[in-house]
Amino acid sequence: MSRPIPLLQTLIAVLALLALVAGCTTVAPPESVLTVPAQPQKYAAIVVDAPTGKTLFEVNSRAQRYPASLTKMMTLYMLFEAMESGRVTKETQIPVSAHAASQPPTKLRFRRGETIDVDSAIRAMVVKSANDVAVAVGEYLGGGSEDQFAAMMTAKARSLGMTGTSFRNACGLPDDAQVTTARDMAVLGMALEHRFPQHFHYFSESDFMFRGRLVRGHNDMLGRVHGVDGIKTGYIRASGYNIVTSYNADGRHLIVVVMGADSARQRNDHVEQLIQRSLGPTIADASQPKLMYSGQQPASPPPDMTATGLPADSSLPGLPASDLPSPDLASSNSPLLPPAQ
Repeated sequence: MSRPIPLLQTLIAVLALLALVAGCTTVAPPESVLTVPAQPQKYAAIVVDAPTGKTLFEVNSRAQRYPASLTKMMTLYMLFEAMESGRVTKETQIPVSAHAASQPPTKLRFRRGETIDVDSAIRAMVVKSANDVAVAVGEYLGGGSEDQFAAMMTAKARSLGMTGTSFRNACGLPDDAQVTTARDMAVLGMALEHRFPQHFHYFSESDFMFRGRLVRGHNDMLGRVHGVDGIKTGYIRASGYNIVTSYNADGRHLIVVVMGADSARQRNDHVEQLIQRSLGPTIADASQPKLMYSGQQPASPPPDMTATGLPADSSLPGLPASDLPSPDLASSNSPLLPPAQ
């Protein structure tokens, strides 16, 4: 008569059988879906690991989009270069022409013949996104011509490796030919930080004093997410809500670009989601999630594009400045990006 198997041995045998069954069963992970707060013809995004230039996430990153006030990042780059060369100092007075004073909001409402010092001009462009100040700076650096300055901006973009960008003005107000890409804006964001670390602190400021009053900004990512230290937002109706964000904390440094969002709040939520995704352990598998665009299902194909990369049915710039929304005014295996110069 055989001896009964002890209870402990029975439990071990059962557990071994369960482990064997589990090992032979493949359970597919849930499909990753990323909600995009934008229409597919406007949306573009990229997340870059700043130290290496490696792309961690991208959608439409080389498709041309309208930069809106992200344009001022290049105006500031040119101004920082002029400071570095000694052409201007923080105390240099920039004159405001009639053309500059006539720019639509947002603005500091200068009158023709007034001046603004360079230090205040930088803050006005970063914090307030002041169009009148950006044009005044462009005219000053362009020898009195904003058109000449725009040509200089485009040439500088090419030298930095921004192959899909063309500038036509210094501030980002609507112009059919003023286009950029999410990738190019990431390159510019990295270049600003690498080339001018002594000036990058301006991009973390959320307000400044001017003529005895407090001027508040509208980059709500500052102070919202630990590690976010800049840099610039932008909006026109044709572009949607754009942003370039720098995240630098806990040994990680990211540049995040989102273009074409339906609202500033949704844009900021999306940036935060992309940051969390890029910092998480799942980023190592380089899987690209399915996208669910605003008002569409994940499988919906993007609309036909023109040869320039712009949507064939999109509304082009040229809209009145009153279209600027007051809330945004008041308050893997991816290739490396070229190194910033």
